[in-house]
Amino acid sequence: MQVQVINKQIREHSIENIINKRDRKKDKKPLQAYAASWANKDRLYDSVGYTIFIVLPTSGCQWATESGGCTMCSYIADSPLCEISDENLIEIFDNEWKKQLEKTDITSHENVAIKLFVSGSFLNKNEVDVKVQEHIFNVFSKYDNIKEVIVESKPEYIDEDSLKWLASIIPDKIFEIGIGLETSNEDTRLNKINKGITNKSFERAVDTINSIDEYDIRAKAYLLVKPILLSEKDALEESIESAYYAKKVGVKRLAYCPSTVHGGTLMDYLWKRGSYNPPWIWTTIEIIKEVRKNVDIPMIMDTAGFGTRRGPFNCKKCNAKLKSLIIKSNLEQEIPQELEEFSCECKNKWYADLEFSKILNTTTNPKS
Repeated sequence: MQVQVINKQIREHSIENIINKRDRKKDKKPLQAYAASWANKDRLYDSVGYTIFIVLPTSGCQWATESGGCTMCSYIADSPLCEISDENLIEIFDNEWKKQLEKTDITSHENVAIKLFVSGSFLNKNEVDVKVQEHIFNVFSKYDNIKEVIVESKPEYIDEDSLKWLASIIPDKIFEIGIGLETSNEDTRLNKINKGITNKSFERAVDTINSIDEYDIRAKAYLLVKPILLSEKDALEESIESAYYAKKVGVKRLAYCPSTVHGGTLMDYLWKRGSYNPPWIWTTIEIIKEVRKNVDIPMIMDTAGFGTRRGPFNCKKCNAKLKSLIIKSNLEQEIPQELEEFSCECKNKWYADLEFSKILNTTTNPKS
């Protein structure tokens, strides 16, 4: 339980510093400034399409404020850390939506997906009131070419009535709920990530989603590559095992999130002291190869932070090329031949890390 205690202390200290810094500023940051939206080419279930990403500021993840939250997550630090009225949140959403409409004629794209993020769980009514949920989904319902609407939620906020009600507003679209499973290993999830959910609660949530026949509602699992206190080899093995588990439970899509170090987290605390490194890009490639060949559901490997000081890294010679090949793999849902055969001199260091990190009981590695 020591990890949870330290994690909460670090989180509380980080939030206190953020609040003090904001209070000292004469010009307060407007709520709208905490929101963001962008769009790009992305993989949908059945095709490559146009995806709009919208990040809405809410009062903050309830798990983070109550327990310190997950050891790698900085979402709470990016939220306004105050109550936001329903009217304000609706206005913020409308402004972000308007920005996207000004950038492109959405109706000109045949297949569109919406990925909607908040500071915690979209289905938590204390964070996003039903009035706001209804307004947002009513906007999406007006566009026939929006094929998928994706939100995130912890399992405890997923219930049949809420899912049916929201799905009824967008009855002709795929409604996907992303759940942060992170790993199928409960010890890692509870004692290294501090996620606060069990396999049983995850399975119950997926069962609830899959039990609804009237609408096309699907579960997605987010899987974390290399939490703190795991060797490179253990992280690789757990990431692959977790895909098999999620598929068996009934998840319809996987989204891997290789660790990137964010400020104000326990991961950041350990990284600054030389006690943690993000995963090798080679590790993410090995996951892609294994899962694409053996787990027959769509899978995405996020490439945010690749090649940066705080993110997944190989060497300066191959970082950028491998990132582009992984993006290609995401779009095509295949393993490009070039990625299958790609090699670099830094790969031997990765092999050494896999072989010796567990023996040496280290979560860092010999990257240069």
